Amino acid sequence: MPISPAQCRAARALVEMDQAKLAEAANVSRNTVVDFEKGRRTPNTNNLLALQSALEAMGVIFVPENGEGPGVRLKK
Repeated sequence: MPISPAQCRAARALVEMDQAKLAEAANVSRNTVVDFEKGRRTPNTNNLLALQSALEAMGVIFVPENGEGPGVRLKK
């Protein structure tokens, strides 16, 4: 399940990470993060997975659609 722009923004907020730090951690450009979070474009599959992996490495868990929409939370 690919993450959504809203999940990316929320995940960054949970781990107090700015867009530049996420871009660096995922080895993508800052513009990739900015454009994705603003809904301007969806990154290619590799970059999207890199963003998700970088956030997961910081302790974020992406919650799939459960009838109330997808979400994020931190590991215990």
